[in-house]
Amino acid sequence: MSNFAVIETGGKQYKVTTGSKIKVEKLAGEAGSTITFDKVLLTADGANAKIGTPYVSGGAVEGKVVRQARDRKKIVFRYHSKTRYRKRKGHRQHFTEIEITKI
Repeated sequence: MSNFAVIETGGKQYKVTTGSKIKVEKLAGEAGSTITFDKVLLTADGANAKIGTPYVSGGAVEGKVVRQARDRKKIVFRYHSKTRYRKRKGHRQHFTEIEITKI
């Protein structure tokens, strides 16, 4: 079994392994810089698992920023029937892509 961790960032939880890439809410940092996640909820390697209450003490996950970008456009469409009310708007969310280097 491979080792993995569950981290929390941007109000969401992500299951990560070493070498995996994840898209998270926009974080400060340029491409190539290092980010440390200290809100680790769970770590596991083989049969050993540490579950935090709520966070694992001394647990940290390091990652490298791959890029800062914007996601694909999402259409926000508001509609009321029988009243000729239609509003169409687009939204592109900023995100940071991170490659996990160390658990």
